Amino acid sequence: MRLLPRNYASNLFDDFFNDPFFTRSFDTSKTALMKTDIQDQGDTYLLDIELPGFKKEDVRAELKNGYLTISASHEENSEEKDEKQNFVRRERYSGSCQRSFYVGDQIRQEDIKAGFENGILKLVVPKNAPKPVEDTHNYIPIE
Repeated sequence: MRLLPRNYASNLFDDFFNDPFFTRSFDTSKTALMKTDIQDQGDTYLLDIELPGFKKEDVRAELKNGYLTISASHEENSEEKDEKQNFVRRERYSGSCQRSFYVGDQIRQEDIKAGFENGILKLVVPKNAPKPVEDTHNYIPIE
């Protein structure tokens, strides 16, 4: 008879890899970017989405099948040379993120207002908009 704690009575490695340390995502782009605040303003919702390091041109908002999808992508190249034009450092960065919100089948892209300032995307989404659904890609202009 062996005396083992109850959590080791089954397979040690099953318990080990089911630990929250191993089950959480190591992709920090999903957790560090696109932090969103949603405010209920009566007949509309106000979404403030943080997109640090992104420019207005990097951000796209699309409405399709009742889902408002916000995506952002950015590429950056940095190059430093010495006096002989040899590379001392050369770095490249490419990143993207995306997030979707269900806003309902009756919302059209004209109903949503969007603005981008200081790395924050602000969206005003109506709660109810009884209008016919369009079955096309509808991009929302960002001011």
